Amino acid sequence: MIPILISSVAFCILGFAALIILFLVNITKYKGPAAGSPEDRVSVHVLVLGDLGRSPRMTYHALSIAKHGAKVNLIGYLETAPHPDLVSNANITIMPLPTPRGRPNFIPFILFAPWKVLYQVYHLAHLLIYTLPPAQWILMQNPPSIPTLAVASLICRLRNSKLIIDWHNYGWTILAGTRGANHPFVAISKFYECHLGRLADLHLTVTHAMARQLRRPPYSITKPMLTVHDRPAAIFQPISSPQTREKTLKRVLLGPDAALIPRLLDGTVRLLISSTSWTPDEDFSLLLDALVRYATDATSSSATPLLAVITGKGPQKELYQRKIAELTAAGRLPNVRIFTAFLPFADYASLLACADLGVCLHMSSSGVDLPMKVVDMFGAGLPVAAYSAYESFGELVKEGENGRGFETAEELAGILGHLLGDEGRTELDRLRKGAAKEGSRRWDEEWDSKVGVVLGLVTKDDGSLGFCDG
Repeated sequence: MIPILISSVAFCILGFAALIILFLVNITKYKGPAAGSPEDRVSVHVLVLGDLGRSPRMTYHALSIAKHGAKVNLIGYLETAPHPDLVSNANITIMPLPTPRGRPNFIPFILFAPWKVLYQVYHLAHLLIYTLPPAQWILMQNPPSIPTLAVASLICRLRNSKLIIDWHNYGWTILAGTRGANHPFVAISKFYECHLGRLADLHLTVTHAMARQLRRPPYSITKPMLTVHDRPAAIFQPISSPQTREKTLKRVLLGPDAALIPRLLDGTVRLLISSTSWTPDEDFSLLLDALVRYATDATSSSATPLLAVITGKGPQKELYQRKIAELTAAGRLPNVRIFTAFLPFADYASLLACADLGVCLHMSSSGVDLPMKVVDMFGAGLPVAAYSAYESFGELVKEGENGRGFETAEELAGILGHLLGDEGRTELDRLRKGAAKEGSRRWDEEWDSKVGVVLGLVTKDDGSLGFCDG
């Protein structure tokens, strides 16, 4: 194993160096805007080594930059339809990257990974050096960190651009969750991410807890840092009109579920919603176990009938669909109907506002990130029941004010039984008001007061930049 690992890493490093050298012919550098020219404005490459259609935070970054007249090249994979405002915005150009093929079952991960990295390095470096002109800033999402951190930091030095890392989480902790903490690639990934992460000119974090952690070893970042909390976009709004709620439900719920609409409208069936990317960092067995308890527990014999909608797309979706079918066929979900779907962005936003309660099963691999889905739920005025066993949880969900926290299926079942029953209506109404209050601060307000100031797109009255000292 060790010789194979060493060979794979060496191959990857040599290949990376060779590819970059091939590109260093007639490379141009950013020289600043020419006064009075059409290019006399801020230019930013926004880099997502992932699906643009499922990257809401980076989408919002691009839209905010473009809103202030700057030029944006948005780089990433086009696996699902991107936000419609991206396509229609004249200041945004989407630059798609070819999506790497999945790993064949007969090829070990330790051999496939270096090939995938070199594939990504080639296409990313070619785009950033040959296809696109140099930009004033490169704003990259992390994770994934491999190979994005190495490529972006090198390109910035070669082309006289400045690098911003938007820290959503840590790549090495996610890898540890899928490959095991003792996998050799985890140690390599951690060393790589901690050291190359220091090369950025500016760091954005999703929580104060993450900013504090990045200031300490092994990251030891000393450069300027801003905490930019996720905030809901304008599309996420509460729905107060019964007529609008009915139209939304009729548009989204089709087939057998459409028969439940009258009962959803009069409250005799409650609507629960959760969204997921169907990955191992969200254990949906916990929700299924809670729903079985909700439906069959003797103390919940009078539990309100429930429609649970789970939205999203990802690798474990079919696995959980089979589990849901098995539970339903076995009669273990009486009065509970589970519906899975991948909804268009606008339909998803509207459905959140129609629901009675949102559920979030995000289990932070780092302990210091936060789930964007809860932010969206608050924007729609939807209170949440959310997994709470990580450090940064309290920066978003306030227990008893806008949501409830849980750690076990038993605790979640108890929350569902209480909040969705007659005795919990008063508390649920209070949580709904708290969710709407938390969601009232929008992304534009958060972004303009912090990132917009640093990029020179927004003037702040007191002249401060709001850097976090951690």
